[in-house]
Amino acid sequence: MLARIYQPARNAMQSGQAKSRTWILEFDPAQARKIDPLMGWTSSSDTQSQVKLRFDTREAAEKYAQAHGIEFILQPPHKRRPVIRRNGYGDNFATNRRTVWTH
Repeated sequence: MLARIYQPARNAMQSGQAKSRTWILEFDPAQARKIDPLMGWTSSSDTQSQVKLRFDTREAAEKYAQAHGIEFILQPPHKRRPVIRRNGYGDNFATNRRTVWTH
């Protein structure tokens, strides 16, 4: 049984970093999904593919996998470069602002 440990990407609909600081241990599918001929739904009898375990740190996820004898692949996170613009929208609310903010 092979698993993948990774840090999820941020939601594309939001600019924040919520729910992207945790680490996820997700099992690789043991078999391919089948398409139901009548309804067109995909299904699988592999219940491990439905399991996603969340951990606060990468070390905790690795320790869990090693304790339970699970082989894993570690995918390092892609760090996002912060976008900080001079005189951007956030500067409207700065405490050290010299002029009065107007519309």
